[in-house]
This record gives sequence, structure tokens and C-alpha cells, in this order.
Amino acid sequence: MARKPSSYVALLRGINVGGKSKVDMATLRETVAEVGCDDVTTYINSGNVLFRDARAARTLRPRIERAIEDRFGFPVAVQLRDLAQIRRLNEAIPDDWTNDKEQKTDVWFVPPDLDKPGLLDTIAHRPEVETVLHAPGAIVWNISRRNQGRGSANRLTQTPLYKRVTIRNVNTVRKLRELLEEL
Repeated sequence: MARKPSSYVALLRGINVGGKSKVDMATLRETVAEVGCDDVTTYINSGNVLFRDARAARTLRPRIERAIEDRFGFPVAVQLRDLAQIRRLNEAIPDDWTNDKEQKTDVWFVPPDLDKPGLLDTIAHRPEVETVLHAPGAIVWNISRRNQGRGSANRLTQTPLYKRVTIRNVNTVRKLRELLEEL
């Protein structure tokens, strides 16, 4: 029996940041379509590729990574999330957490091999100025803009964990859910 197609978002790490690892979105859409994915679209320039496919994420991710490296000439780490995972993540994030003039909320997508119970115990954070929660497949970081300089997120950029995550602001994550719902 053939598997029913699922809606996915491929989250690319570290592209189009500071003029490095430039990836054209039209070429990226073509590349993912050539892997055999359907209804391929992108959202903003930071590497969010939405598509439908009947294959499991564990087989799709390496194919997409290889295709991107072949096309663009450099490796790009990809994390895949399906619609159900993005729904659960959005449901775990408090509705009043946003990314605006008053507060900053980032979602750190964690690869499956690192997404374990107790993950937050391994991350230094300052509860008096920031709130950090572990949701399935992600760490969500919320801090007021006035306290942003006092938070711990910037110090994590030098850790092995940081080198494996891909980060989106909460507004983008909510939009990705909306786009996946429409796909």
C-alpha cells in the first residue's frame, strides 16, 4: 500500500547569512523538486522549503542535502518537520510569545539525535531574565528586548549544540504552520 503524501518543511541551516552560503530560492525550489518532491515552495530567503512527499523524512533529508550540495557546491544541514510536528510545536509555544518591539522569541530546531529528555538541563540560561522551554524537536527562547543583552542565547553560539541547530523566529514558525496547512 502506497504511503499518503505528507506536508513537510525543510529548514536549511546557515544559508544567505552575511553574504555567505548564498542560495537562490528559485534554484532551491528546482533542486528540491528534482529530488521528486511535489508542490515545492519557499518562504522568505532564510531557507524554508515547503513541499509534499510520500517518503519518510529519514530518507528525504539525506537526498535533499546531497542535491543541495551538488547544485550549490557546499554542504547545507537540513532538518525536516512534517505538519503534525509543526502543529505540536506551535501548540507548545505560549500565544503571547512573539517577535516584536517588546520581546524576542526564537525557535531553535534541534536534530532528532539531540532531542532528548533533559536537554534543557544541559543549557545554561538565566530564568530571571529569559524563559526557555523544550518542545518536541525544538528549544524555544523568549526574552524581553530590554533584557536581550543579559540573556544566555548569545553565549550558546560557541557551543557544539549551536552548530547543530537551525533557528527561526516564532513569527516565522507560526507562518510555516499556516503555509503547511494550506499545502
